Amino acid sequence: MTSHRRPPRTLTTPVLGPVLGPVLTAALMTGLLAGCSDSASRGEKLAERAPTPTATPTLPVEREESAQIGSYVALGDSFTAAPLVTAPADDDGCLRSTNNYPTLVAEALGADLEDRSCGGAETGNLTAPQRTFAGTVPAQLGALDADTDLVTMGIGGNDFGVFATLVRCAELGVDDPDGAPCTERFGDAGAAELDQQLATIGERLTASIEKVRRRAPDAEIVVVGYPRVIPPAASCPELLPLASGDRDLVAGLNRRLAAVQRQVARETDVRHVDLYAASASHDVCSEEPWVNGRATVPGHALAYHPLATGQRAAARLVLDAVEQD
Repeated sequence: MTSHRRPPRTLTTPVLGPVLGPVLTAALMTGLLAGCSDSASRGEKLAERAPTPTATPTLPVEREESAQIGSYVALGDSFTAAPLVTAPADDDGCLRSTNNYPTLVAEALGADLEDRSCGGAETGNLTAPQRTFAGTVPAQLGALDADTDLVTMGIGGNDFGVFATLVRCAELGVDDPDGAPCTERFGDAGAAELDQQLATIGERLTASIEKVRRRAPDAEIVVVGYPRVIPPAASCPELLPLASGDRDLVAGLNRRLAAVQRQVARETDVRHVDLYAASASHDVCSEEPWVNGRATVPGHALAYHPLATGQRAAARLVLDAVEQD
């Protein structure tokens, strides 16, 4: 795959048709990476205006002898894989960065890492193969066995196209910045359906954790939540063209998805990294963002996806969770 070497470009998320839909399918991912020739200059301008993430504290690199972790398996979607933060670690189409939080955690722990995270992954891909734009990758849980010491899980947002909904709603504001185009499309029926979908995602996450426990009975399990993408009040149209009337809906969706992960971790008695809470001052519009805006820039980040700064912060929080007594 050579598309990550092309000039910067902006996201061209489709906004026609149903609001709900699958995110980062093979076609969408290919479109995000391939881009259009006339979008390069606009991407460069957006990248120049994007806030520059500041450095995070150095990760801890020493652990108590009694807490050594030898085998670490990372499960997740693109918010774990961190597409385009660096060149992909392989060519299977999952776009795992060589500087994502699983890699940083493994280096700090001195652990052997099996990173199965993959852009576009849904909870169903924990137990079933996933098609990417480059081929097919095996079920993520296949990496687990009785010798696995640590499992991180960051998944669920692609189920029912929830993350796609967030992105598409943000993009609808390009043509109607003072309106509420996404809220109007949803209506009461769409909002009720979204509530049910979020509840189902919680059920799927719960079932997935039980499957992890059966395959890796001695492993420490850490659910890694999604960060804050949408600010509650701030506006930055060039990075996040969200219509003013859709802010409550989209920011609420971001918050509620994170809350589902938090609740599941509590109910299943596994550790939880609350990236949503930790990133309260690091949304897309902030001075120190952990998530990229709408410009896809290879070597920086995929549009609306984690930045290197956010991955370092996530790694630090995962290490803190693992080191709890």
